[in-house]
Amino acid sequence: MREYLLTLCITAAVTYLLTGPVRKFAIVAGAMPEIRARDVHREPTPRLGGIAMFFGLCAGLLVADHLTNLNEVFEKSNEPRALLSGAALIWLIGVLDDKFEIDALIKLGGQMIAAGVMVMQGLTILWLPVPLVGTVALTQWQGTLLTVALVVITINAVNFVDGLDGLAAGMVCIASAAFFMYAYRIWYSYGIEAAAPATLFAAILMGMCLGFLPHNMHPARIFMGDSGSMLIGLVLAAGAISVTGQVDPDIMRLFSGSERNAVHQMVPVYIPLLMPLTIIAIPAADLILAIVRRTWRGQSPFAADRGHLHHRLLEIGHSHSRAVLIMYFWSALIAFGALTYSVNAASMWIVLGVVILSAIGLALLLLPRFRPRTPRWAEAFVPPRYRRRGSAQAETQEAGALEAGAQEATAPAGQYGPAGPEQPAAVDGQSPVTVGVSGANGATAIGGRGGSKVRI
Repeated sequence: MREYLLTLCITAAVTYLLTGPVRKFAIVAGAMPEIRARDVHREPTPRLGGIAMFFGLCAGLLVADHLTNLNEVFEKSNEPRALLSGAALIWLIGVLDDKFEIDALIKLGGQMIAAGVMVMQGLTILWLPVPLVGTVALTQWQGTLLTVALVVITINAVNFVDGLDGLAAGMVCIASAAFFMYAYRIWYSYGIEAAAPATLFAAILMGMCLGFLPHNMHPARIFMGDSGSMLIGLVLAAGAISVTGQVDPDIMRLFSGSERNAVHQMVPVYIPLLMPLTIIAIPAADLILAIVRRTWRGQSPFAADRGHLHHRLLEIGHSHSRAVLIMYFWSALIAFGALTYSVNAASMWIVLGVVILSAIGLALLLLPRFRPRTPRWAEAFVPPRYRRRGSAQAETQEAGALEAGAQEATAPAGQYGPAGPEQPAAVDGQSPVTVGVSGANGATAIGGRGGSKVRI
């Protein structure tokens, strides 16, 4: 466990430290598209955050290769090299799209090629555990088609959900945490070394997301872009493919005793059929609804619109931060809820605690009059925009505007423009900002920013 934590921390540190220089490079390179009518953000924001995330991935794999216990993953399996090859290809395609806006069909072809590269190097689904049937071996073509389909669906599901600040990175981080607990138990409790690569992929993915989130939280200073969203989607799919199609489910039967214990022990065998779906349940549902909605209107399935789940949360009155938290809690509730069927009694209380807290948080956020605030003892550990207002005047202003707009107006203007540390006077008289809608490449803050002129 210590080796995985070290790998996670190194990945997060490299991603976090590189995101700042990457932001400056994106500004110099002109990777700041003009504001579109469907966007939420009010001024051009640099993309290419996936560059920092990719180098974080490389750093995590490099560190793991030099650790005593994790080095066996590279010696006994070719899956880490397959992941790196596919990730490099999908990352290059994403970088080109962030800069030049390449065609959607070209991106789809690149995603299929990246999945094919991983299949050629051994990262593919070999068999499937089917309830009441047993283990079903797949032919080479069946495994290839299923692997490519899972990779493409996961990449586009994550890409579609990347519409608000910190949304995609946070949801994938929650999903990878649940997947790490599952894969680690398969490797540690059952002693199945074939689950070690999936455990490593989940730890590295958590580090990539945690390192990027501080720069991407509302109001975001940089977007991950397609170079980041497609990258983390591919890593997430690679972990699911590794633990689903590479781990032989029949090995687990050796650890079963009585018939009752055999039934209990066989439950984790069928979890791989559900875990890849539950960890991307929200993005996958958004993807399916988007395809049905667009084709019903006679549009291309890749055409951007205003009907994503997070956009609907904004339209019904939730603030930017509140909508993101609601999506977080939904993801945690689904992913860790499915995980409860595959953990032992020792760690069951941890998973149940996460599920209960997620349900409570989701219920509180959906209450119309409940507004979460940071406790005063914790204000020193959060950015100023999340602290309590210091005067009654600020409270009155905040009550008369959208929460997101009020947070933006009372935030230190030095972060966004040359207006200085005081709140711009022009913001006080503004009407509540109408929430727009973003495309698949992400969106950021909704509220005015001091000292900037916006063209929409």
